Amino acid sequence: MNVDLRIQWAIEEMQRRMSEELSVDELARQVNLSRSRFAHLFREQTGVAPGRYLRDFRLDRARLLLETTFLSIKEVMAAVGFNDPSHFSRDFQQAFG
Repeated sequence: MNVDLRIQWAIEEMQRRMSEELSVDELARQVNLSRSRFAHLFREQTGVAPGRYLRDFRLDRARLLLETTFLSIKEVMAAVGFNDPSHFSRDFQQAFG
């Protein structure tokens, strides 16, 4: 199955703008789809909701940075777009134990 070009673009945009505030509404608007249609198509193409995909991508990148750099947790959080330490800690622990 080929990934829809709009979904591919959205994934690349998530990766490019990982450290920025990014909403599903904004992504949907940028590919000329309604929020619900975008979310449906994204889930159909990737198997997960767009918000979850972005969160998981950010957490995977955070893990990589923590394992391979000398950045502080605060610096890693900023690099991957988390602003709340407790939210980051909870999500990271849930994802990786």
